[in-house]
Amino acid sequence: MSIPAPLPRIRAFEKLGYGLFLHWGLHALVGRGVWGQAFTKTPPAEYEKLMERFTAEEFDANEIAAFARRAGMRYITLTLRHHDGFSLYDTCGLNTYDAPHSAAKRDLAAEFVAGCRKHGIVPFFYHTTIDWHWRGGGLDPEGKSFVNYAQEASDELFREYLDYLHTSVELLCRNYGPVGGFWFDGNWARPGADWQEDRLYGMIRKYQPDAVIINNTGLQALGKTGHPELDAVTYENNAAKPLDREGMKKYVAAEVCRPMNSFWGRGKKAIDYLSPAQVVEELCRSRGCGANLLLNVAPTAEGQIPPYEKAALEEVGRWVGWFGEALFDPRPAPELRCRGRDFILRDGKKLYYFAFGVEVSWRTAGPELRTIDGLTEKIAACRWLDDREPLDFTQDTQKKIASFRCSEFLYGEQTVVRVARLDLE
Repeated sequence: MSIPAPLPRIRAFEKLGYGLFLHWGLHALVGRGVWGQAFTKTPPAEYEKLMERFTAEEFDANEIAAFARRAGMRYITLTLRHHDGFSLYDTCGLNTYDAPHSAAKRDLAAEFVAGCRKHGIVPFFYHTTIDWHWRGGGLDPEGKSFVNYAQEASDELFREYLDYLHTSVELLCRNYGPVGGFWFDGNWARPGADWQEDRLYGMIRKYQPDAVIINNTGLQALGKTGHPELDAVTYENNAAKPLDREGMKKYVAAEVCRPMNSFWGRGKKAIDYLSPAQVVEELCRSRGCGANLLLNVAPTAEGQIPPYEKAALEEVGRWVGWFGEALFDPRPAPELRCRGRDFILRDGKKLYYFAFGVEVSWRTAGPELRTIDGLTEKIAACRWLDDREPLDFTQDTQKKIASFRCSEFLYGEQTVVRVARLDLE
């Protein structure tokens, strides 16, 4: 048994490390998250009227991409069509339920891709695989959403819907140039059905051979692998676990996706946002398991990144600026063991020790030791990444143990997680 080598597109995806998820569309006008239509039981014909108010007047793709760079992120995944069926891209005659036919009168996908490329951000396309609007779906007389309707629909009708879905994705493949990947969501709505994944993914490979393909497994199947063409597993609203790739036919990446609050999309009465410190810890935990973190922000109805999320994530960007060397290229080193929540990532002869709970100097009697078990190679030097302070260390290669002096933060400093670099001989 062995671990397969990652394909170039998958390794490139792992090196992106940290991305911005944007859940945005007509649902932002409702203010009840992306499931607002279902929870308010709004009929499709009535919900469709939101298009008249969807101006996107504050959607500035250049600024959003620049913000992502300041926040330390390397890719953005935008919901080009969510479950309500409204598309941010030009559907080219498939329907008129899209941004060019709304009050915005713009192809927002084209703007998104252009903004990302200008600022060196990799664009990813989210696309639902269910659709509450298709053929007047949405809600039946009993108030059931399209999710349930799809489960009850005939196989013939379902195949007709899949034709519509595949044609929609083909537009994205052909009309916007190379993109980083496609992020699907919704197959959990009809478990056991033939979603014609061979056809869908084969079409993507034809037009976008280097694109990463992800299909979210939902809340109940965290880290579960699926179709052989998929390139990454997902952990929705949960912490990642190290993947056991031993004996896999194909190396797959992992991605944690979670919102800045407790749900997906904009909420008018929501203040339960993560702090910068919580985001830093979430990012570190994800990378410690070898997973990317895709962190969601819900733009306003007009398309602007809200002030709190912008300020909070730019603070996280400062942390990435100090410790980014350790965050993107290095990979987990499971043979090296630390105490508590600490962990190590490795890049060749460089080890990066992620230290949690470092104390501030006035609280302690002096520096503590952080210990590494399983290390047989000799350490040549050890220092903090942020200020390059050298750290004293001791080592016994025969016992495979090493320790370094974890100096405290100076009063007025606290980075939540601090990273030390150990250079090996």
